[in-house]
Amino acid sequence: MNRISLKVFKRNWDLYLLILPALAYVIVFDYIPMYGVQIAFKDFNAVQGVWGSPWVGFQHFERFFQGYYFERLLTNTVLISVYYLIVSFPLSIVFALLINEIRLVLFKKTVQLVTYAPHFISTVVLVGMMAIFLSPKTGLVNQFIVWSGGSPIDFMAEPSWFKSLYVFSGVWQNIGWNSILFIAALAGVDPQQHESATLEGASKLQRIWHINLPGIMPTVMILFILQCGQIMAVGFEKVFLMQNDVNISASDIISTYVYRSGVLGAQYSFSAAVGLFNSVINFMLLIMVNRISRRLTDTSLW
Repeated sequence: MNRISLKVFKRNWDLYLLILPALAYVIVFDYIPMYGVQIAFKDFNAVQGVWGSPWVGFQHFERFFQGYYFERLLTNTVLISVYYLIVSFPLSIVFALLINEIRLVLFKKTVQLVTYAPHFISTVVLVGMMAIFLSPKTGLVNQFIVWSGGSPIDFMAEPSWFKSLYVFSGVWQNIGWNSILFIAALAGVDPQQHESATLEGASKLQRIWHINLPGIMPTVMILFILQCGQIMAVGFEKVFLMQNDVNISASDIISTYVYRSGVLGAQYSFSAAVGLFNSVINFMLLIMVNRISRRLTDTSLW
């Protein structure tokens, strides 16, 4: 067995050399930092160091679970992430199916260019655009509302609007980019199936439903599993930029709480415990959804 492995390595040494930088990156930036996770179970002191700091067990976790903001943080984090997943994921699939049906090459490329471009807008610029367009005094949206006979709405300060603004601005920014993998999967669908279905009298909608969708379903399930494994990982930057004292009841999530506690409050052990809790929940969700997908669709990550 060792001889076979050595022969395979010698024959493909150039391929192993190509993956070496990526492997080194993962080890240096993903695995080695796990050494610091232990401060979640200690009362970390920079002078004493990680090893020298006293062990406190699950004290920081208990403090977080029993904290006044725990229910709000968990609820907002889950609701925002699930809301985004429910809206964005199906729309990306639908958009890819629609793009795939365009036969005019120039028009197809133009649509793709227009929908891909927002992905490269920075989060700071995106939130700035939202603030300008949704301004209660000078924003185009409120000017249209006033012109229609309504009263101006301070969208960025209303807690009830926060989640919808976060989700639909994200959909606008990323729907084109998120559809790339689905479009690539559609390119692998056998065109002979469409020809046979057309001869049998199947409509375009029937061909999409019975040929294209089943053809990309493995890709859909893999991406869905990965998305479910990030439910607790709501993007910090965008939420933080959109957050203010008025809408904090709807915008306060675990990552912003970790920022306030760890960076601003210098409570490194406590914030590490909260972040570790977040990661463990994501890991458990990934395993659970992967197992369910394997049983129902025979498609899974492992």
